[in-house]
Formats: sequence, C-alpha cells, structure tokens
Amino acid sequence: MNPVSELIKNLADQYGRSRENLLPILQGVVEQEKYLSEYSMVEIARELDLPASEVFGTATFYSFLEHKKMGKYIIRVCKTITCSMKGKNQILLAIEDMLKITVGETTPDGTFSLLQTNCLGWCHKAPAMLVNNDVYTELTPEKVREILSLYINQKQKGE
Repeated sequence: MNPVSELIKNLADQYGRSRENLLPILQGVVEQEKYLSEYSMVEIARELDLPASEVFGTATFYSFLEHKKMGKYIIRVCKTITCSMKGKNQILLAIEDMLKITVGETTPDGTFSLLQTNCLGWCHKAPAMLVNNDVYTELTPEKVREILSLYINQKQKGE
C-alpha cells in the first residue's frame, strides 16, 4: 500500500469516516506530508466517500492547508492592517532580499517558502510572522535577518 494511502486510512480509522472528520484528516496529512497533493485529496475523498471537489474545496479554503509542496521552513508573514501599519512591508522586503524569493515562492534548495497569511492573533505585538509553528513578534528587518540566520545555520549543521 502507498504510504500516503496508509496514512489516510490510519487517520480515517482514528477520526472516523464522516464528513465532520474531513478537516482533522486534512490537517493530519499536512502534518506528516507537509502539503496536500492531488493524490492525497483524491484518496481522502475515496476513503470518506465524499466528492473530490468537496475535499479540494475544503483544502483550498484554509490558508494553513498547503496544496503544493513547501520548503522545510514555511514563513508566514501576517498581512493584517495592524502589521502593515507597523512595518510588514519592510519585513517582507528583508526576507525576500535575504532568501532571494518572493511571496508564494520556495528557495531552490527547498529550505524556505514565503507566504502571507491573515491574522496570526499577535496584533498587540505587530508585525508578526510564523516559521512553521514558531511565532516571532515585534519584528524589524534586523531581527528577521537574525531569525533566518538561525534557521540557515541549523540547516547547515544538518538539524
């Protein structure tokens, strides 16, 4: 059995095969595979006996359910008005300059992907970003360069 098919079957066994269990199963696949491939969405539809269009529609509705291959570190910069007013654009420029990618792209080595997302819930400490599940707040271009340098150094050490 294909490893993705086996993962989906195990998640369906764990959560159940009814419509209300679609989101936890989608999240479980993203947690393990880092994104939802077309194949995984079709397999989820088959396993839950749902139309593939319903699975795809749900998967593409939520911004944290990636449906294309992402880098090892997914950088999500908050794009709310609060973060914008507090310097979000300078943060994005610093990231783009350092990694040589723009929003929606992944570095050629597959290490970083850069995305914008809606509110992260840290408006009181804007601007904010996530790197995978780690929150960074009160960002400046200098602070962003320091943070990304830590991730680059981790990769170079093979962590």
